[in-house]
Amino acid sequence: MPALRPDALDDNRACWLDEAAPYTPLPPLQGSETADVAVIGGGFTGVSTAWHLSQRFPDRRIVLLEAKSLANGASGRNGGQALNWINGVDSDNPADARRIYAVTCAGIDLIAELVGRYGLAAGFDRRGCLEVYTNARSAEAAQARVERLRRSGIPLEWRPGTASGVHGAHGAVHDPSAARVNGVALLRALRPVLQAQGVAVYEATPVLAIEEGAAIALRTPNGGVRAAAVVLATNAYTPSLGYFTDRILPLHSHVVATDPLPEALWASLGWNAHDGFSDDLDRIAYGCRTAGGRLVFGGGGNDAYTYLYGGAPVFTGRAAQAARSFAAIERHLRVYFPSVGVVPITHRWTGTLAITLDRVCSMGVRGAHRNVYYALGYSGHGIALAMLAGRVLRDLYSGDHDAWSDLPFYQRQMPRLPPEPLRWIGYQLYTRLTGRSPRRR
Repeated sequence: MPALRPDALDDNRACWLDEAAPYTPLPPLQGSETADVAVIGGGFTGVSTAWHLSQRFPDRRIVLLEAKSLANGASGRNGGQALNWINGVDSDNPADARRIYAVTCAGIDLIAELVGRYGLAAGFDRRGCLEVYTNARSAEAAQARVERLRRSGIPLEWRPGTASGVHGAHGAVHDPSAARVNGVALLRALRPVLQAQGVAVYEATPVLAIEEGAAIALRTPNGGVRAAAVVLATNAYTPSLGYFTDRILPLHSHVVATDPLPEALWASLGWNAHDGFSDDLDRIAYGCRTAGGRLVFGGGGNDAYTYLYGGAPVFTGRAAQAARSFAAIERHLRVYFPSVGVVPITHRWTGTLAITLDRVCSMGVRGAHRNVYYALGYSGHGIALAMLAGRVLRDLYSGDHDAWSDLPFYQRQMPRLPPEPLRWIGYQLYTRLTGRSPRRR
């Protein structure tokens, strides 16, 4: 059976593409380029970093290299929610909680700023998102946590389960600062903004090899770039470039979307004051209302995720394997939203997550010459953090580490993963026996 490929959009087309403006990729790099900074990757991290660097250093040559087209990877194949907090980090210290909430909120604020400043049609809405609790015990604990956080000045709200629209929910936490965004629409609309700021953008230009040194040489199919510094903005694809090969698990997340729901149905679900949700299960189920009125849904069980032997960042599983995954997700959607059962599924796609063993991302600089910058390992919680990463990497490049050195992701040493075949065998055994995702707490 034929494989599903992220570049074969007829087979694997995210609904975000259909709700974004028509787009023509720019030509690939031909010949040689020189740059002060070469940014590899045209997703949230790469575009945000290029924007921040070109804002602060308008006289420096910034080059952005994207293997396919902007937002082709997980930035255009996600669940659409820009969420606060750092995955894998829980703190009962009020000051730490306020700091982390404010920092991640700044990533969402940046999206709002860009949308407003440049008048971008990016499907952005900030009515907040819910975290839904599926049993009485977890709901009781969550309500107590909300009360503690509110006393710390964090504006979370507790809502009854009926307000979530999720069948069987025992309660939900509403975060009014969370948002929804169409990553495809946002990042592609920012391309002319980058170009106006002097950024050279090359699409259809994969980086084939990196040779480090005082000047870094990047090899591409039809040329190359010599740069004083490089930014790895490639998340799950980073191990393919030879970096973090034993720290990042590329995990394929399968997602579906419905036809647009009638407004009356959305109203009956209670989604007039939020645009997304996730639940409290280990294999998180999540959903999002798009600007076009579709329900995006993913997660909910082992079948929603696939790890391929060797950590291949592009999903090359058989069509039958993907079909089983999509069928399981659709069943879970109908359980959570029975009234949506009559609405057809129109889109099925796969995006690749960069998972760390403890789920905490890392942002920093490395290399003998301290000129390789990186931000990765968002572990499915990446829109706000990846947008924030552009600001973090700009500051690190500027020599300002103090602004970020107190945060959990700063220069974080991500836990080591076992080598293959132990990695693949361990993942398969653990997930099948426990129904959970491997994690070191």
